[in-house]
Amino acid sequence: MTRLLQRILGRLPVGWLQLTHSRGRLAAAIAGVSFANVLVLVQLGIAGALNGTIAQGYDLFRADILISAPDANTMTDGGNVARQHLWQALADPDVADGAALYIGTLTWSRTSGDTALQTFGIGPDKGDFLAPNLAPHAASLMRADTAVIDRMTRRLEPGLVATLSETTPLTFEGGGRTLSVTGAFTGGVGFSADGYMLVSDQTFLSLFPRRLSGAPNHLLIRLAPGADPAQVADRLRRDLGGDLRVRSMADAIAEDQQYQGTERPTGIIFGFGVVIGVLVGIVIVYQVLSTDVADHLREYATFKAVGYPHRYFISIILEEALILATLGFVPGIAIATGLYAALNTATGLPLVMTVDTALAVLAGTMAACALSGAIATRRLAAADPADLF
Repeated sequence: MTRLLQRILGRLPVGWLQLTHSRGRLAAAIAGVSFANVLVLVQLGIAGALNGTIAQGYDLFRADILISAPDANTMTDGGNVARQHLWQALADPDVADGAALYIGTLTWSRTSGDTALQTFGIGPDKGDFLAPNLAPHAASLMRADTAVIDRMTRRLEPGLVATLSETTPLTFEGGGRTLSVTGAFTGGVGFSADGYMLVSDQTFLSLFPRRLSGAPNHLLIRLAPGADPAQVADRLRRDLGGDLRVRSMADAIAEDQQYQGTERPTGIIFGFGVVIGVLVGIVIVYQVLSTDVADHLREYATFKAVGYPHRYFISIILEEALILATLGFVPGIAIATGLYAALNTATGLPLVMTVDTALAVLAGTMAACALSGAIATRRLAAADPADLF
């Protein structure tokens, strides 16, 4: 290792030799940096899972434009939109078709515990608005009290959905009615619900009797081939009047993710956890490097007295900081990847260690350690060699 660093640095790796001189201190420093890395990576992973669960709800549908109420900051929050706006939107020459989307949460009481199903209601003749894995089930929804369920729903035994069909449905009580589940699709669990369920608009209104057919949660709009979603959205926003939110699906997803990441407590807590992890890493590395500087202050003073510039000492401290960052990152990412897998198994949340996340955390770790090293050299910069002998 010493020879390799000597080739890379073009000089004797003084920083590496000083770190390895005290193996116990080096091990403690690596453990501290690893802990900070794990904390940051887990918080980023959960924040990424939050964004993923937000997008997966929208991904169940195929539309170019989403029309929502003025206060609809997320897919499930906010008021309803008048269905009459759908007919107004269809008058636009670039609008090919539209559909009303109803959203509610249905509780399925089971012996293993209550399961919250985020329930979508849409016309069974609107299969073109459903994702490819959902579209084949649209025809079966024409029968009253028929549903298709997310096979990834928490606490849903795989055997219950393995043989679902119209002749062998899964029945359960919900919303005061008996539902027949005739099929399953792959959706995903989220932070606000345990899984998804799709029913027809009429079945939805039966399950949620307080809801009105003329007041869906959103309007899904599909455009004619070649139409520009941004231009059509601007035109619909002007033609429909009021404060309706008329956005492309991509913009709706981005705004939902931004809102939940910056305005909702969950997103803020995850962001705060990342900050805490960075601060922990900076403090740990600073303590190690400042102690190292104090222990070798006379040696540094000797170098300073014979004419070595201050940038030489900075390079040594930065060398130590980057070595600590690299050595601490390796076990940190290994532990975090294991925790991702454990959390995914326990909760079903889509936690994935991406290359971009790993590289971003490595770069951040190096920057934080370099900052700690720069702070640790302040005492050396102010020291007078004559006062140290």
